[in-house]
Amino acid sequence: MATTHINAEPGDFAPAVLMPGDPRRAERIATALMPDARLVTDVRGMLGFTGTVNGRPLSVMGSGMGQPSCTIYATELFTRFGVERIIRVGTAGGIAPHVRVGDVVIATGAHTDSAMNQARIPGISFSAIADFQLARAAYEASLDDGGAAAPSLPADEASGGAVHMGTIVSRDHFYFTPPGQTEALAAHGVLAVEMEAAALYGVAAAEGKQALAVLTVSDHLLDHSGDMSPAERETRFERALRLAVAAAHC
Repeated sequence: MATTHINAEPGDFAPAVLMPGDPRRAERIATALMPDARLVTDVRGMLGFTGTVNGRPLSVMGSGMGQPSCTIYATELFTRFGVERIIRVGTAGGIAPHVRVGDVVIATGAHTDSAMNQARIPGISFSAIADFQLARAAYEASLDDGGAAAPSLPADEASGGAVHMGTIVSRDHFYFTPPGQTEALAAHGVLAVEMEAAALYGVAAAEGKQALAVLTVSDHLLDHSGDMSPAERETRFERALRLAVAAAHC
């Protein structure tokens, strides 16, 4: 039955949900992927849709911005609507020097400056990691784009960027970063920064479910010369979307 934040009924959501932050992006993804998509929730303008891709059910729903918002929707989807896996699809800022704007990052783990996961297991520094099955499916789908089997796949003209697997950081602040922190993260191999994945991975672990983040790099924190425009942020995520669908239906 409906919850405080989702006005859907049991069976309205597919077992797999793609989750961008922006509800309007969720609408665009649903329209592009699923000609039979139907609106299943619209509380507070947070749109959710369900349809089929190649005959298999799939849902798409926005999460809002930041870890608290993502946690609300992920928890309700996992615990009240029979969802088994959530794949975040969104944008991220590059951190590692070999990550370029337009590349895709499959986030195997998410460091964070947030307190969202600190209380889950008292006395333990919780490790927020992706589900291996989903990450492997997204990685194997990326090989079909013509790359070689390596942690960072070479770019190809059709997809427009390389695919990287590794850790990211999920920050609570968008505009505040302690001096030197980004450089230190880069020195420790962190690929990119966003604002939701660590909390999503924490909810999935707590509920015995699966989660993954597949992200398009839209800007670079240490080199802003090639940052995407707002319009490009809305259109240059096709490759990440293909990999996310592969993970959803693995």
